[in-house]
Amino acid sequence: MRTVTDLPHQVETVENVFIPVRDGQRVAARMWAPVDAATRPVPAVVEYIPYRKRDATRGRDAANHPYIAGHGYACLRVDLRGSGDSDGVLVDEYRPQELRDAEDVIAWIAEQPWCDGNVGMMGISWGGFNGLQVAAAAPPALKAVISASATDDLYVDNMHYMGGCLLADNLSEATVMFAFNSLPPDPAVVGDRWREMWRERLEGSGLWLDTWLRHQRRDDYWKPASVCEDYSRVRCPVMAVGGWADGYTNAIFRLLEHLDVPRKGLIGPWGHRYPHLGVPGPAVGFLQEVVRWWDHWLKGRDTGLDEEPMLRAWMQDSVPPSASYEDRPGRWVAEPSWPAPEIADHEYRFTPHRLVPAGAGPAAPSGDEDEAGEHRVSLSSPLSVGMFAGKWASYSAVPDLPYDQREEDGGALVFDTEPLTEPLEILGLPRVELEVSADRPVAQLAVRLSDVAPDGEATRVTYGVLNLTHREGSEHPRALEPGRTYPVTVQLNGIAQSLPAGHRLRVSISTSYWPLVWPAPEPVTVTITTGSSALYLPVRRPRPEDERLSPLGPPEAAPEEETTVLATGQHSWRVTRDLASDVSTLQIVNDQGTFRLEETGTVIHRDTREWYSFRWNDVTSARGETRTVRRLDNGDDWRVEVVTRTVMTCTASEFLINAQLDAYELDEEQGNPRVYSQNWRRRIARDLA
Repeated sequence: MRTVTDLPHQVETVENVFIPVRDGQRVAARMWAPVDAATRPVPAVVEYIPYRKRDATRGRDAANHPYIAGHGYACLRVDLRGSGDSDGVLVDEYRPQELRDAEDVIAWIAEQPWCDGNVGMMGISWGGFNGLQVAAAAPPALKAVISASATDDLYVDNMHYMGGCLLADNLSEATVMFAFNSLPPDPAVVGDRWREMWRERLEGSGLWLDTWLRHQRRDDYWKPASVCEDYSRVRCPVMAVGGWADGYTNAIFRLLEHLDVPRKGLIGPWGHRYPHLGVPGPAVGFLQEVVRWWDHWLKGRDTGLDEEPMLRAWMQDSVPPSASYEDRPGRWVAEPSWPAPEIADHEYRFTPHRLVPAGAGPAAPSGDEDEAGEHRVSLSSPLSVGMFAGKWASYSAVPDLPYDQREEDGGALVFDTEPLTEPLEILGLPRVELEVSADRPVAQLAVRLSDVAPDGEATRVTYGVLNLTHREGSEHPRALEPGRTYPVTVQLNGIAQSLPAGHRLRVSISTSYWPLVWPAPEPVTVTITTGSSALYLPVRRPRPEDERLSPLGPPEAAPEEETTVLATGQHSWRVTRDLASDVSTLQIVNDQGTFRLEETGTVIHRDTREWYSFRWNDVTSARGETRTVRRLDNGDDWRVEVVTRTVMTCTASEFLINAQLDAYELDEEQGNPRVYSQNWRRRIARDLA
């Protein structure tokens, strides 16, 4: 990362500004702007998220916003209502109150003397979501959006459910917000009322996991803030950004296809990070592209965007399997439009243990086909399939990516091609169409596509999961009729991947994928008819114009926030199996240590731990547990700690939640008194999940 200090505009920082919203509450913002903006107004860029501008995102904000401001913009990092130093209580994500407040914030900014009336929104994850959602509300001053690692559909591609299956990230994300929502504002900003505000949050934010588990199908809870319900409501230009190691990339393809506004897509090899901070690398000069985007749409300059392709994507080269990559080798490719007319589906038919290109002629009979020449094969996977799957969305890539797929394939049906006779490149969303039956009313399938090297190592390229009760959609799932055969489509996540000659494609199918998705409510056997099942790959042939793509620059940013490490942290993923108890456990440690922000003097400690376990093949033994510790200390009269613990288990008919929240004011003389404590116990019926 190149640190840039010589920017076109000298920037001044306002540590906090309170912005009024329509009901009299105030949201807090940190602001960077050219020193002469009051006399020479500039466009504004807003990042609107709940992750505490004063401390938690301070380092990232210091790298991003002064850089953009130094190119002639007023940048505001706004804490949502009920988060950071803002008034109120945050009770859920993307609710109408949040979006109304955003409209008020944009209107207020547009009216300020330092703003010329043009506003853009940018953000990653939560800020990418609500940027799209506010764009659908079309406030007059909002002229363009940059949305990174986000989705247009809160149900279909989000951390809650995937293919109608319950993701373990539902618990993980609920834990993140449980911890954030329980922290107080900073008295240096809000004054003596910080304890009153803290108490209000502790009592009022609630247990979001409870809410999310009560909406297991795509109902009216998810629809209002999903822009896919009516793409035409988005009337400003959109840049959609993501990475192949992230969980949100599919939405980029849908946005490019369905929006009717100027739009660009950028997909690299990264996880859930901004591209200039991208891991796995290579990271790129994303902030330079951000400035070009704002110059074009907020300042009316010709920056060449109109002549550039709609989609730029990193075509990943074949690599050995690993749970962590520093870089993913490959090259940039581009498409002028999406869907791309030159990308065509190539069909591979399932035969016993083989994938055969359509038109290659019939496979040799295996001796157990029916009269139509179709072969049926059944499986009931062990719950261990999925312990090496990695995260649904890679946050740190150390080491949360999928491991060698041979660790998983022993519990799956495996279908291989012959070694490729020439290189193969895919770009888009593969799918698998299957004829299946099950012996229980609720069942799931996990389908993995792997790159198998000549030495047998198998690297997962992409995957998809499907709750078979959602075979006709997730709004009205229907139980399976045991023994009846159904046609189903398992949509795999989008990818750009090159496979060399001599390698093989492998499709692996299992009936479980824990802990990435929660197991079915009872043991199930699924039967697949191979002769009428197929893999469809979006094949893209290399083109000469790929070599003429203008390069993306090296990553740049403003100087980092000065911090001092006081205690080092640790990161680990550990899979263990106790053969005495038949219990297997995935333990995730994300201890970020203790550090001091030198500008504010705030000392921060963050530690999150997760455990996902099961006992042999008992699907009702699946258990997820998370614990967090968050500590803030200004070295004076503000020393607080919040500890959360959430345990999620199940029966065949219910999900069970036990959660605890404890808040402390740290005072050695008084024995670190606990100032708040609350417990939750919930039982939630399984809805064909």
